[in-house]
Order: sequence, then structure tokens, then C-alpha cells
Amino acid sequence: MQSRGVTLIELIVALAMLALVVGISGLALVSLRAPSESQAMRELQVAHAQAIRTGRPVLTPGHLTPDTGHRLFLPDGRAVGPGVDPLTGAVHAIR
Repeated sequence: MQSRGVTLIELIVALAMLALVVGISGLALVSLRAPSESQAMRELQVAHAQAIRTGRPVLTPGHLTPDTGHRLFLPDGRAVGPGVDPLTGAVHAIR
């Protein structure tokens, strides 16, 4: 006699395997960290906001990334320095 359905044991085993895969995937995603460059981008964003808030130019330190130097953020929101678009004053993403 052939059975066309799924037994309760087969269903429980399949759900247990699915739960195991989802659990391991979730742990892998949680352990991912943002790249270290994100700290440099945060420092640039803080300097940009500080320049606009205070109305004074803010010079960022040159240690943010090894391939770039200082950036000067102006009170109107533009930036001057390496890695900055000369037309818009927007800071390019740090590598």
C-alpha cells in the first residue's frame, strides 16, 4: 500500500532542519560587522554637521584614512579637500 501523505515524524524533522538553518543564518548575520571605514565616515558626518550648526569652518584630522588628508567643512555645508567633488562640495565615500 502506497502512502501519498507526509507523516508527522517527517514534518517534525523537516521543520527542525529548517529551524537549524535559519538559526545559523541569523547568527551569521548578527556577527557581521560594518567596515572600519564607517567610523571615518561618521567622523566626517559629525564634522559636517558641526560646521553647519556652529557657522564656523571645521577641519577634520588627516588620520581618518591613509590615502586622504584633511578636509575643511564650510558653514554652508560644502567641503574642501581631497576626495571632495569640486562642484558640489560633497564628500565621496571613503574606500
